[in-house]
Amino acid sequence: MSPIQCTARAMRKPSQVRAGRIAGYTTMLGLALAVFAPTVAQAARPDLRRMTCAQAQAMVAQRGAVVMTTGRYTYQRFVAGPRWCDHWEVVRPEVARTRDTQSCVVGYICEVPLFRPFEWD
Repeated sequence: MSPIQCTARAMRKPSQVRAGRIAGYTTMLGLALAVFAPTVAQAARPDLRRMTCAQAQAMVAQRGAVVMTTGRYTYQRFVAGPRWCDHWEVVRPEVARTRDTQSCVVGYICEVPLFRPFEWD
């Protein structure tokens, strides 16, 4: 380092040093949150495999629309009825595996129909 750089570093105020340390800590905190963010997102989504059929049905009925984890890498949005879908979508009952049964009708899913038989555009 040149003598000018050494003098500038030695002349820093304590508040500037603290601000530099705080900036370093916030950077480290941000990196830690970025690493653990997927874990937090997974914890926020209810796991259908750990719920009973009645619990899953009650959650969908209470909230109207719920995104639930259905497998290790899969999830599904369940709705209580057509009110929770877009106007061009239709509802279809959806069966999923829960803790107590292999096939539980949790609620409905919204899907776009293949054709609209009696509608004119």
